[in-house]
Amino acid sequence: MEDFILREIDKLGEMLALVARKLGLLDGGVPCYTLRDVKAEFGSAGFPVDIDAVLQHENPIWYLIETHKITDYALETFVEILFHSDADEAVKEALLNDAIAYLGGKGYVSFKLYSLKG
Repeated sequence: MEDFILREIDKLGEMLALVARKLGLLDGGVPCYTLRDVKAEFGSAGFPVDIDAVLQHENPIWYLIETHKITDYALETFVEILFHSDADEAVKEALLNDAIAYLGGKGYVSFKLYSLKG
């Protein structure tokens, strides 16, 4: 029970930090990655995913879930990292919307992903 409460407190803190950053109250430089950096980092982290195949897939989120059994948290992190890369803006927006729709369908609200919406 204590672990659950601590995780919920962490989520609230994360949400408040995202809101503060969005309002300009918190200076948080957002890193910008190249797709080459992203591919290398995922590979070295033990998640060797073919990012090109994911981005070209009609339903990239479902593709990740079905082929890699990715968790909700990992999905959020994956989308956030790719969103800050040099990938095509239309592709990033589609990936973000797809992830939000998938997580929302499960009743999971991702403050992290909603904060990325323009």
